[in-house]
Amino acid sequence: MINELEKRILSSFIIFPISLFFILKGSEFFAFFLGVIFFITSYEWLIMSKKKSFIKLIGIIFLLFSFSSAYFLRNEQGFYFFIFVIFISILTDLGGYFFGKFFKGPKLTKISPKKTYSGVFGSFLLSIIGGILLIKLFMGNTVLSIKETFEILILILVISLISQLGDLIISYFKRKAKIKDTGKILPGHGGMLDRIDGIIFAVPFSYLITNYYNL
Repeated sequence: MINELEKRILSSFIIFPISLFFILKGSEFFAFFLGVIFFITSYEWLIMSKKKSFIKLIGIIFLLFSFSSAYFLRNEQGFYFFIFVIFISILTDLGGYFFGKFFKGPKLTKISPKKTYSGVFGSFLLSIIGGILLIKLFMGNTVLSIKETFEILILILVISLISQLGDLIISYFKRKAKIKDTGKILPGHGGMLDRIDGIIFAVPFSYLITNYYNL
């Protein structure tokens, strides 16, 4: 019998290369990919929101903004920066999951009973380690100054924080709707919103911040 962790790993092995292909291709391929995910997450949001019309509308508008931001962030900042943001969000999720599962400890909030302070620490720690390694991979032998290193660390921490807040926001709405998962499309993960809850907040934030500072 395959347990939930094994399902999560197996589905990730399928999701990752497909997603990477469309992100790498960019252009119309990426727009198509985003469109498919947008419709899936919108459907899950509408089901979760039930009869609350205002909440439904706000959610759909936000999702539209989030996926539009993803398209522009990929096209304007390039493949490597976009992957960096996604990678930090994924590591944030993994760090929270594994540290929370193995170290447990005090609960973070009633909004999401499984969230712990050890999970928050794990999210930041894994995102910092992975983010720095990814930067090293992308930049090769280029030596970063202390100022550049500090700025990258701050960016990683902020992206990780936004991703965690996004996770909590979706968890809040799931709790209000009295459901465990937003769907069943991804074995081990639940719905599409369950899988990308942090990403849909981290991406638009990254898009806004890069435009504000003209990065």
